[in-house]
Amino acid sequence: MMTLMNKCTLCPRRCGADRTKSVGFCGAGSKVIAARASFHKWEEPCISYKNGAGTVFFSGCSLHCCFCQNEQISNKLFGREITDDELADIFLRLQEKGADNIDLVTPTHFVPNIINALDKVKHRLVIPVVYNCGGYELTETIDMLKGYIDIYLPDIKYFSPEISAKYSHAPDYFETASKAVIAMTEQVGELSYNDECGLLKGTVIRHMVLPSHRHDSMKIMKWIAENTSHDNVLVSIMNQYTPFDFISDEYSELKRRVTKMEYNSVVNYAAELGINGFTQQKSSASEEYVPKFDLSGI
Repeated sequence: MMTLMNKCTLCPRRCGADRTKSVGFCGAGSKVIAARASFHKWEEPCISYKNGAGTVFFSGCSLHCCFCQNEQISNKLFGREITDDELADIFLRLQEKGADNIDLVTPTHFVPNIINALDKVKHRLVIPVVYNCGGYELTETIDMLKGYIDIYLPDIKYFSPEISAKYSHAPDYFETASKAVIAMTEQVGELSYNDECGLLKGTVIRHMVLPSHRHDSMKIMKWIAENTSHDNVLVSIMNQYTPFDFISDEYSELKRRVTKMEYNSVVNYAAELGINGFTQQKSSASEEYVPKFDLSGI
């Protein structure tokens, strides 16, 4: 499994880096770098339904979005190197403390490590494993995760190739993410819940509305309505976009919050299309909801 790091093609960048000797486009080598492992109570209600999701935040990213709220770990790679054995122990520790699930955040570039860790402890986990990603995934990598992942929690960030090229240098984003999401839904199947309305299996698609781009959001909603089913997909329309100081003047349109009109127009359109899922309060667009990356639990 770790030979995949010798000429890495785990993500759509297919950078081909030998991550045993250097780093890939994601910024990471062959060893896991993690920044936090702790409870997170602000995921969707079916993900954080009791004590909170047992989130493990991985450092590095294949997208490097210009507005990333987790920029400290996605771009600057704050975190600590850990072994696969240590990662497996973290999974068990989160479960023992009462986590609702194991929530793997930005995990793509460490899939071989995660599979190795889960091989050691999956038989001891009685809570679901969540793959919480930016949606920019290869179907081949998703296929590798069959039997390991119970819940997929992908973003669909952009519809327009021009927008995804500008903000994430990924003109193929939607073409790639849409195929990946279909692969996810086919792999885990219908939504399934426990007695506390906690999700045990299925797919939740996230979309964060960006300032000045509500029409792009609506195109995504239309695609979801036409290509997925109520039986296996929920949709979370996010209102938490925060214009951080590090955003370059090159992206002046992103230096403000999303307006009530912009957000509500997307939510209302999704409702017209019959989409089921979640919305967010305006108060979620705040820096206080950004996790503190202080190596907790690592």
